[in-house]
Amino acid sequence: MGKMGLPLARHLQAAGYAVSVHDPDIHRLRLARDAGLRVSENLAADLKLASMVLSSLPHDDALRAVGRQVCEGTPAGVALVDTSTVSMQASAEVGQLCADSGHPYLRITVSGNNHMAEAAQLTMMASGPQALYQEALPLLKCWGPNQFYLGEDEQARLMKLVVNLMIVQTSAMLSEALALGRKGGLDWESMWQVIAASAVASPIVKAKSLQLGQPLLVRDFTPTFTVHQMLKDLELILGAGKSLNVPLAQTAMTQQWMQSAIAQGDGQQDYATIIKVLERASGLNP
Repeated sequence: MGKMGLPLARHLQAAGYAVSVHDPDIHRLRLARDAGLRVSENLAADLKLASMVLSSLPHDDALRAVGRQVCEGTPAGVALVDTSTVSMQASAEVGQLCADSGHPYLRITVSGNNHMAEAAQLTMMASGPQALYQEALPLLKCWGPNQFYLGEDEQARLMKLVVNLMIVQTSAMLSEALALGRKGGLDWESMWQVIAASAVASPIVKAKSLQLGQPLLVRDFTPTFTVHQMLKDLELILGAGKSLNVPLAQTAMTQQWMQSAIAQGDGQQDYATIIKVLERASGLNP
């Protein structure tokens, strides 16, 4: 019931599905109750009655643990639908566990932040059994307008990393470009206005323009996705590059800038705070 799991559960309940939720964190369970969700008081018993298990988890080990719990605690045939950002390796391990125990397994990765989750404007990327995807499709439509089926195995996990690579490299591109412009005397707000109206004005650039294209002293690095969170995704991206023998030199440099942001005390700010890393390196006052 974190930043993504809570709105996903709320949207399912609003659509008329009978939803029971669980989280090991007491604070997040309180938020779920406040949102009107039914919190499971006996997880083992509820798992035995579940027709489908959906998960939104923080890392590989959590997925492995939940995968084991589902395979051991639910009858054969109950599907696991996981929406986490995890490695292809961990997902494949859970896929094998599910196959061995007769539990269909659908990988759903999402593109969009927690604000987009709240607004049901996520893009879903799916891989796994196509029949299960068709069964789950009405649920996915509760979360956003775009759904893509990509294959039988780990394609959804990889596609999520491809998208996130482009997102994080957009922040790196902006960092260098804006530092260059500021050092050369361009006005901060004017730069953002031009960028947002230019050929490079992707949706993510326009979103960052609204957030950061304010006067320097009041620009907003409130996190939509923190540096620490993005660093986790960068590790997954670089791990995928290593396993597939794809050199990701630019992405590796961006990982170092994220590490610098943490060292400079900005780890809990929005990942775009690497703009300040480049400003400091250029002799500018962030």
